[in-house]
Amino acid sequence: MTKNGDLFSIWNFDGKIAFEDIIEATEDFDIKYCIGTGGCGSVYRAKLPTGRIVALKKLHTEESQNLRFTECFHNEVKMLTEIHLRNIVKLHGFCLHNRCNFLIYEYMDRGSLFCALRNDAEAQELNWGKRVNIIKAVTCALAYLHHDCTPTIIHRYITSNNILLNSKMKAFVSDFGTARFLDLDSSNQTLLVGTYGYVAPCFRVVALETLMGKHPGELISMLSKTSALEMKLKDETYQRLGLPILQRETHDVIVVTTIALACVQYTPKLRPSMQQVSQQLSISKPPLAVSLHEMSIQQLMNQNLYLVDNNYVGKKVDIDVAEANPFPSL
Repeated sequence: MTKNGDLFSIWNFDGKIAFEDIIEATEDFDIKYCIGTGGCGSVYRAKLPTGRIVALKKLHTEESQNLRFTECFHNEVKMLTEIHLRNIVKLHGFCLHNRCNFLIYEYMDRGSLFCALRNDAEAQELNWGKRVNIIKAVTCALAYLHHDCTPTIIHRYITSNNILLNSKMKAFVSDFGTARFLDLDSSNQTLLVGTYGYVAPCFRVVALETLMGKHPGELISMLSKTSALEMKLKDETYQRLGLPILQRETHDVIVVTTIALACVQYTPKLRPSMQQVSQQLSISKPPLAVSLHEMSIQQLMNQNLYLVDNNYVGKKVDIDVAEANPFPSL
């Protein structure tokens, strides 16, 4: 719908939304409806006349005059109209208005993974099975972007803040404002962007953070030291949950950690692609021959022990990892 040069477009929605509905539902974006603030905008919770709840990402007024931020806004609309996957947050529509610019998203009841990991009650609710499933969902989303989209899409901003959880604690990747289509034939693929501590390799950081319940910066910075290799996995995972009991969960935690540590490789070509990571997480594994209580970081860095196909690295450079600095950013 276009009016006086403004644009209001809705799709992927089973009801009707009018601009006036959004303004009324948020009382013209009153701060009491604000549920989060980022670098270029704020997120609001809005209950529509139909009873449906949506999330609104509104560009800050000052940023709406900034070309870089408006480019991010338009880029996010463009990217999400190209993507169709259950592990990626659904965009219902957008509004370009002389009063405000905003995106209309599917509402995620439980907020970001970052906040859930740091809330005692929610962190307890995130048992090992749910944590592994969150990592699998992120893996699935990145594998889809890197290997199933034409042209390839690189997210460039994967952090626990940009992984949202629904009411069942299922994970969805969000925030595509800095994402890019990638020309694999181009010689220039150095496209740096991100948050301190997450620049590269991003999957490793988020996977370890999900298992540890905190940012793994200290662990990652110690991996070059012999003392760190002798540390036990049980001492680095989220302590309040205790060790996994179920055989499947135990093996999944080990495989996720092993894959995350494989992303430490100095040479990008030796790191696994997200497609290969996704395949590893979906393979049925034999019973473990090593006790989780005694397993060390050094043992986990030996891929021959825990990965079904230990030759899975080096076949294709992981785009989301290789695009950035080969050194961990901490």
